[in-house]
Parts: sequence; structure tokens; C-alpha cells
Amino acid sequence: MIPLERLQAGLVIPIDKPLQWTSFQAVNKVKSTIRRLYNVKNIKIGHAGTLDPLATGLLLVCVGKATKSIEQLQGGVKEYSGTLVLGASTPCHDLEQAVDHLYPTDHISAERVDEVRRTFLGDIEQVPPMFSAVKIDGQRAYTYARKDDPDAVIEPKRVHIESFELTPMGKTEESAVQPEQTDNAQSVNRLSPHHYDHPQGVVPAGLPLYGFRVVCGKGTYIRSLVRDMGAALDSGALLASLRRERVGDFRVENAVQLSEIEEFFMQR
Repeated sequence: MIPLERLQAGLVIPIDKPLQWTSFQAVNKVKSTIRRLYNVKNIKIGHAGTLDPLATGLLLVCVGKATKSIEQLQGGVKEYSGTLVLGASTPCHDLEQAVDHLYPTDHISAERVDEVRRTFLGDIEQVPPMFSAVKIDGQRAYTYARKDDPDAVIEPKRVHIESFELTPMGKTEESAVQPEQTDNAQSVNRLSPHHYDHPQGVVPAGLPLYGFRVVCGKGTYIRSLVRDMGAALDSGALLASLRRERVGDFRVENAVQLSEIEEFFMQR
């Protein structure tokens, strides 16, 4: 078993966050496991970069003195993969809410998609989503979004997109585009308090579907990138699935499954 002294000295645990778990719930799972295995009431723990409930992949959980490195870890280059749909939008720009608008897509050619994609490379100005934890006058933006406050405005931020690849995947089928299930997600009981309950949206059939891969810097919102891509194409777009593959030197293929977190501590 990993010695308690080593945990307190600082340990970064790369977790493969399951679908429909919040980052907070994933951290709590690790914390409760440590408390039970080591019979301790308090231990410092946090994470370096939130993943939305409908996103899966790499979540860096910092234990003990490693919590002092959270800001540094958050500054690491990140890599994401996922899918986006053109011609539809939701208020939160992903499938956590239902589609509220449909847009024309017949005018969108492969050449135009590639031309627009290139405009998002390098340093760009990006407005974070209203459904996010960004603060407006000391309050989280999502509190204004839930009230549908028209006066709430988020200031744009400068972010860096190192690479942005798009691959056409044909057309959507009715309700076929859902966030990918992982073994972790499938093992979560729907009655579990760790399961994030949401009105998962349904994507209309016949809309252009693209796979993507993005390498970006700190503070980049992939939902905003997808939203802005749709607008630049004189259409709309939504994020259908998202997976974080890398943060700095950490990669998701080396991450611990939450269902195996106890074994992680016991077998070291």
C-alpha cells in the first residue's frame, strides 16, 4: 500500500473521469477512498482543471502537498478529441440541454470548413460559455445563465490553439449521437449519488458530423470553439462528445479508472 507519508508529501493521480460524473464527484471518490483505507479524517485534495459531466478522460487529482502544484499543472498543454455536429445548437453548446435551434448546412463545403478551421489556429479571442464557472461580478456565469439574464456579459479571453484537426464522419442519425460510454460510465448505477442527472439532448438526423482533435493552452473552452466554428460557417454547431487525452506530460492511457482506485492505493 502507498504509505500515508507519501500521500501527504504530494501525489498527482491521473484519473480517467467517467461520463456523467462531475469532477467534484470524482475527487470525492478518491478522497473517501483515502479516508477509509488510511483511517484519516482530513487530507488535502483537489484537481487541476475541471471536466464537464458529459466529458470523459484525464483529470489530474492532486493529494497532499501536490495541491500546491495545481496552478502549474493547469497551465500545461491539453489535448482533446471528440465529435461536433453542424446545423444545430443548444444553450450550453453540448448535449446537456436539448437542441433549441436548427440552421442551414447545405452551403457548407469541405473547402469552407477547412478554411474556417484555420482561422482558429494560434492566439485567438474566445468568450467562455455562459453555462460555465467563469465569474461575472463575483458570481458564477451559470447562475446568470439559469436566470436567462440578458445583461450578463462575459469578457473575451485570449487563448492559444496549437492544432485543430477535423475529420468528416457523415451525417447524424436520430438520437444516435450520444457521448461515448466508457467501462466506468457503464458501471455507474443510475441511482448512485455519483451519477450526474441531466436531460441529455437528442441530435436530429441528417446533420453533418465531424470528429476533431484539438491541442490547446490554458483556459480554452472546447464548447466555445465549437460554437464559434458554427457561427463562422454561418450556421450553428454543438459539442456531441469530448475526451481529454493529455495534460502536460500526463496521458489518459496511463490514467487510473475510478472503479479501480482502491486497487491503485493497495497495490503500490
